[in-house]
Amino acid sequence: MGKQSSQSLADQLKPYVAPFRYDGTGEFHLKSHKTNERGGLDKEKGEKIIEANRKRLSDFQEKLYAQDRWSLLLIFQGMDAAGKDSAIKSVFDGVDPQGCEVTAFKVPSSKELDHDFLWRAAIALPERGRIGIFNRSHYEECTVVRVHPEILARQKLPPKLITRDIWRERFEDISCFERHLARNGTVILKFFLNVSKEEQRARFLDRLEQPSKNWKFNMGDIAERKLWAKYQAAYQDMIHHTGTRHSPWHIVPADHKWFARVVIGSTIVAALDKLDLHFPKVDKADKSEFKLVRQALLDEDKSRAVKKSK
Repeated sequence: MGKQSSQSLADQLKPYVAPFRYDGTGEFHLKSHKTNERGGLDKEKGEKIIEANRKRLSDFQEKLYAQDRWSLLLIFQGMDAAGKDSAIKSVFDGVDPQGCEVTAFKVPSSKELDHDFLWRAAIALPERGRIGIFNRSHYEECTVVRVHPEILARQKLPPKLITRDIWRERFEDISCFERHLARNGTVILKFFLNVSKEEQRARFLDRLEQPSKNWKFNMGDIAERKLWAKYQAAYQDMIHHTGTRHSPWHIVPADHKWFARVVIGSTIVAALDKLDLHFPKVDKADKSEFKLVRQALLDEDKSRAVKKSK
């Protein structure tokens, strides 16, 4: 893909990427980001963009894998029912699963608690040429753990290390960790699916009313909903302190699932487009060998034809 086409694609997708990107430049206020934004699109136009981005992503993923130089790490955070699972499923529909791996971060195991809080994220990082998707991530350690101090008390940290500065220190540790990854060829894109409290309520009711979605409902979700304001404050602080140029956050309007997928897909495609991905070139020596192999395969066909004629 040439430079001109790269700029053209970036310009085409910019309206669905730039307004939602935060890289640490300037102030950040979560309340200033609308949850019901649609980017001037209707659902029909949005679906066309989603489908186009799927094809582009499939093409880029194949080249990413073949080139075997870069890796892509996608981090998804958000409140319950924000649409993380369905967004991942939709955006990557049609992409070769061999080149992607989704890691869902649940409650830490006893083994994980015997390590530092970044350990389980580090061992799940994508290899070169692959796409790693974190459904929740190490950022849970700055949100749910912050909202629930009792969790922090069970994390086996030496008591003298648990100070009022611990969140600032974790922000610093995460930023250093992500800068290290970026310097070693991992492109990091972080998505906060910004859903309104009203839309979350509607989705919870939908889960209760539709038998096929009952399994998604958890009574714990209702308890967490009562802590909405605390979670919003935790996300506000976290995004403000960990959005950087090498690992920006994207505040995705999530009330309309289709538009969330427009933003996520466009952001990923635009980032991959900037990497100048291409299939490895074959040198002249290899091409000469290809001719010999091709002739040997053709000779096999002739040999079979001779045997059949006898």
